[in-house]
Formats: sequence, C-alpha cells, structure tokens
Amino acid sequence: LPLLLQTSDNLVWECVKNNNSFMKKVNGRSKRSGTMRFSVEKGNLRSLSSFKQSGIANSKAVGISCTDKNSAVLSLKTASKSDSQVAVEDIPINKSFKKVVKTIESKIVSNYYRPDLKGDALAKFSAVYKANRIAKDVKKGVPVKKGR
Repeated sequence: LPLLLQTSDNLVWECVKNNNSFMKKVNGRSKRSGTMRFSVEKGNLRSLSSFKQSGIANSKAVGISCTDKNSAVLSLKTASKSDSQVAVEDIPINKSFKKVVKTIESKIVSNYYRPDLKGDALAKFSAVYKANRIAKDVKKGVPVKKGR
C-alpha cells in the first residue's frame, strides 16, 4: 500500500469542498435557500457538506451507523500525524439508551476528541435507535396519513 501524504485538514477541505463523489446537490425549497449541498460520506453525522461535519477532511471524525443485525456502531476516525496512517475504531453500541449516551459522551467529549459534535452525535444515535426499534418490531412505525 502506498503511504498517504501528510496534508492539513484545511487543504484537504479546499480540494474536496466543491466536487467529490459523496456530494449530493439539491435545489432549495424556498426562494432564499438556493442549492443545498448534502454529503453521504462515512463519518458525516448530519449529512451536510461542511468542514465541521466532513469525514474526509477532518483527521478526527465521528460516525454512527446501523448494522445488518439492527444494532448501532460508533466509528471514530483517527489520523496519525507521525506515520501517515488512518485508523477507524468501531465500537458496538447496543446497550440501553442511557448507557449508550454515557458511552458517546465519554468517547467524544470527556477525552476531548470532538466535543463540538456531541449534540449531532446524540441526535444521530436517537434517530438510529428509533429506526432499529421499529425494524425489530419492538415499536410500531408511525402510520402514514391518508388524504380525504
């Protein structure tokens, strides 16, 4: 495998912010919004194309995703500055809701990993948790409203 070059996060973002394979551009729904840019990359909690949320440009990225067995996984990306390697730590989070919230806070906030993403990570886990409960038939889904 070839070695990765050492580049700053800002330089990587400037290179990929306008064009990359994960970007989805959607026309805005109102007169003021214009075109919305979304991103479907791994490690992007809010699916927004921004430097703060980017899983590509940031050397420290946080991701929460579903698995095939209807459980959740917390992914932490860490780039080593000394030997130019990227490591991804996958932590299964399938315990009770309160314990998982404590785990997320300890991994992201308590050790100063990315405390700015705490709210986004908890919101993403909440959405994944609800979807998994519906998939496991623990909770019924919201019925679709029918017109008149």
